[in-house]
Amino acid sequence: MRVATWNVNSVKQRMPRLLAWLDERQPDVVCLQETKLTDGAFDELLGEELAGRGYAFARHGEAQWNGVAILSRVGLDDVVSALAGAPGFPHPEARSVAATCGRIRVYCVYVPNGREPDSEHYRYKLAWLAALRAVVGAGPGDAVVCGDMNIAPADIDVFDPAAYVGHTHVTAPERAALAELQQLGLRDVVRDRWPAERVFTYWDYRAGMFHQDLGMRIDLVLAAAPVADRVRAAWIDRQARKGTGPSDHAPVIVDLDEAPDGDIGPVVPPPSAPARRRGAVKLPQSA
Repeated sequence: MRVATWNVNSVKQRMPRLLAWLDERQPDVVCLQETKLTDGAFDELLGEELAGRGYAFARHGEAQWNGVAILSRVGLDDVVSALAGAPGFPHPEARSVAATCGRIRVYCVYVPNGREPDSEHYRYKLAWLAALRAVVGAGPGDAVVCGDMNIAPADIDVFDPAAYVGHTHVTAPERAALAELQQLGLRDVVRDRWPAERVFTYWDYRAGMFHQDLGMRIDLVLAAAPVADRVRAAWIDRQARKGTGPSDHAPVIVDLDEAPDGDIGPVVPPPSAPARRRGAVKLPQSA
């Protein structure tokens, strides 16, 4: 079974690329983030296209912002939209949907960004992560949490730690919240497969960051042991970040039980450019 997660940064904008990618990679379960569509608009835009490809889907969206969806051709049961106990900002946002697909409980999440350390939105992010931990901890043991976590788990997951000092995504409280989620027994399956390599999933649109491979790894697949033990390949589909009109994120693909593209997938490290000298590059918003 092939499981994938992808922050598409607007389904409407990415629809031609998304459909072509589904046809090429043939994932069985797909978690999408930042769909940026109401449920009715999602159905109207994608319903027939997905049904024609054999996908059932669950979506939880809102106009313009946020939005998540699960596509599955291995079953879609016990769908739960929204995250129980999650705070709002100030109202609940469309950031989580869960379903059972092929006997695995799949949580598709789009974690709040946090904006600036110690801001109100940052505290909202930490509270939202605590709610996620409570829900996953109370759920079935065969589980995966997939999505845009908006946290780089460690310094190896950013192109240069010095560039991120004073920014969100790398602070100790955020990383501690992610670690607490993983303490439920969830394994970061991409890092399991690539323990020391520069592996990124997000590159800012500005300043040629993708072409220089100046990125972050913030899109994760966290799997409970019964699922993680089935992993045969885990990789970042960098090809989907190339070309005209891409999302600023690349899909993460995980193969369970068998690996149709080989044990490391067709698009893997080493990165397109070597690591830079520490402090040599600033983030675009810091320039």
